Amino acid sequence: MGRWDFFDYPPSRPIPARGGIKAQSRRGAFGANWWGKRWIAVLEGFHLGARLSRGKSYARQGQVLSVAVNQGVVTARVQGSRKTPYLIKIGLRSFTPADWKKVARLLTAQPFLVAKMLAGELPGEIEQVFTTAGLSLFPEHYEDLKTSCSCPDWSNPCKHIAAVYYILSENFDQDPFLIFKLRGQDRQELCELLGAPPASGADPATVSSPQGPGASGTASYPFEPDEQAEHSQPVAKEPLPVDPGVFWKGIQQGTLAGTLPVSGMAPALTTKGHEEAAAALLRRLGNFPFWQGSGQLLELLEPIYRQVAQSGLALMTGKDKEQY
Repeated sequence: MGRWDFFDYPPSRPIPARGGIKAQSRRGAFGANWWGKRWIAVLEGFHLGARLSRGKSYARQGQVLSVAVNQGVVTARVQGSRKTPYLIKIGLRSFTPADWKKVARLLTAQPFLVAKMLAGELPGEIEQVFTTAGLSLFPEHYEDLKTSCSCPDWSNPCKHIAAVYYILSENFDQDPFLIFKLRGQDRQELCELLGAPPASGADPATVSSPQGPGASGTASYPFEPDEQAEHSQPVAKEPLPVDPGVFWKGIQQGTLAGTLPVSGMAPALTTKGHEEAAAALLRRLGNFPFWQGSGQLLELLEPIYRQVAQSGLALMTGKDKEQY
């Protein structure tokens, strides 16, 4: 219990957050895998009082707007009872490069542990590995967590920080490497220390298409070649980079200039049926299974796609936006 918990604060209701990150757990315990459960068990073992239960309610209501896990620190935004969302920071001591080298030596001595980790699973023996290295993967004392929130509540944790704790447990469930990142080591660096290839097992700059019936080993595209191309010498298509950062960096530096065809034909967007063409790619992708907002992602983005399409056509043709 925080030292300010005994004060009688008037109850406040949070402003409903639109598009917030709703916890997948609707009742009972948080965490689907042992490491997500372990994170919550450690925090609840610190006997932090009612703030954790209030934070759990915030997490399930979708009050957490964003969470970003960086090396040694988590930053988040939580919608509380005030109009402006609160800014949260949660810091955990990063291990030194020497610490991580020691952990890597212990892990490489047990290849089955490395294999499980590269498969996206955190083996139960991992905590003992860190203990042998004189470290603790999870915080041992609440003082190990350095937290701050822009809300006026003096309690630590406040319900906003506690809400982020619970959302983090589900993020850890999906990607256990985030726990290592919070300790100062990201996935790529850890793989290099372990002498393992990138997570995809492919060259960082290329990726081959899945092999199956009729697969040729080159990337496939959703259109048919013309007759002339059918009789020409086959040309291997350049696959997309595995790392999306490489792709976007290439666009920023202009290395991908000219690779995307731009048509001067302005599609009609005057009827409802044609308006859907503005979000054709979005409709093809469908609703994202990992979306945690209160509304459907497709429904929320379609109006934006239509507006952007209309503005783009107006800019390209010189006509007024209203004509589309």
